[in-house]
Amino acid sequence: MTDPTSSYPPGFVWGVSTSAYQIEGAAAEDGRGASIWDVRCRTQGGVVNGDTGDVACDHYHRMPEDVALMKGLGVDAYRFSVSWPRVLPRGKGAVNEAGLDFYDRLIDRLLEAGIEPWLCLYHWDLPQALQDMGGWSARDCAGWYADYAALCARRYGDRVKRWITFNEFSVFTLFGYAIPWAAPGIVDRAQHLRAIHHVNLAHGAGVDVLRDLVPGASIGAIHNRQVVIPETDTPENRAAASLLDEHWNLVFCDPQILGHYPPQTAAAIEPYVQAGDMARIARPVDWFGLNHYGPIFAKADPARSWGYGWGDAPPDSPTHGVGWAIFPDAFRDELLTIQRRYRLPIVVTENGCGGSDTVSPDGAVHDPHRINYLTIYNAAMRDAMAQGADVQGYFVWSLLDNFEWGSGYGQRFGIVHVDFQTLARTPKDSARWYAELIRSAKA
Repeated sequence: MTDPTSSYPPGFVWGVSTSAYQIEGAAAEDGRGASIWDVRCRTQGGVVNGDTGDVACDHYHRMPEDVALMKGLGVDAYRFSVSWPRVLPRGKGAVNEAGLDFYDRLIDRLLEAGIEPWLCLYHWDLPQALQDMGGWSARDCAGWYADYAALCARRYGDRVKRWITFNEFSVFTLFGYAIPWAAPGIVDRAQHLRAIHHVNLAHGAGVDVLRDLVPGASIGAIHNRQVVIPETDTPENRAAASLLDEHWNLVFCDPQILGHYPPQTAAAIEPYVQAGDMARIARPVDWFGLNHYGPIFAKADPARSWGYGWGDAPPDSPTHGVGWAIFPDAFRDELLTIQRRYRLPIVVTENGCGGSDTVSPDGAVHDPHRINYLTIYNAAMRDAMAQGADVQGYFVWSLLDNFEWGSGYGQRFGIVHVDFQTLARTPKDSARWYAELIRSAKA
């Protein structure tokens, strides 16, 4: 049998990922402003059970404990996001020093623990004050983002060299402006198209800011990519899958890396493109960040703004704890597709498995479903690497059970269990499995 750790190259980066709104809490402390997700959580039906990120995992106060957990795992790197409204409560203008100080403490604590900080500038928590001015549907938002990126670059660039402009562009634009599953919960095709283009402009501006202000910066962006498969093989479902594939997999990667929009979207978005925009968007990056869980099954849905909707996986598909289908071959194929199409080193910045994990009477958290998922997906990743995919790192989603957006606290993706009443942390069996994988890969 092949050694499961034999094909990880020297320098391969092992990490864990989180995001600010999902773990920090302290939503109204130390001068933090409101984000669009604070508002979404207080919108009727916006989040399951009316859950909020007000406390979340209380990482804002328990950060040293969480860094110690990471050190115990033996990870090389921690991918986190800065809360834009924590450092700029109105999104622009007056700076909140208390918010900036928190990330200073986090970065310094990580470096003391021998863990490299990977800083993501945007993980969906747009300041509500900017949303009130049009948010991503306003072209000015790209400039507001560039100013925010410059603030972070000047403050943290002496210690942080790994930078991420955005996390999962297509999720927060599609679900925020076309299918109302996320903040700001708008359904408007024109606003969706404008948001796509303005976020692309913001990405390009952010890359330029980081190049100018952070010597030696290694810059990437994180794209969620999954093959889109018609639920059933009909002309209507094939057409739906084709357009969803563009909106999900191509409208950010292609302009940012290849310099053009995919064909169906290009015509629709043309009214919002100004002279020189594509050159502003296609700025050189150092690596491609991939978040991947499983395929999307698409179906025609005339009730939706673009005429497509989410379908169901084949009924005999294996699933994990939250009902998502398990298709490791799709992960392998996606890595190879990205390598061929974009010709960049790849970092898997999210991969993981949800469940309803509980603390057992023995005091442990047994999650064999997650260990199985991570085992077979890591095997698929190694297969892709053996076939030529230049994968340089792997980050588990997530370090902690956390606020899972519209699902609230009902889905647990962490390798560390969080009791949301006491906030006690308990490493799961998968945490020990991951620590052993890292140890063995480095041996």
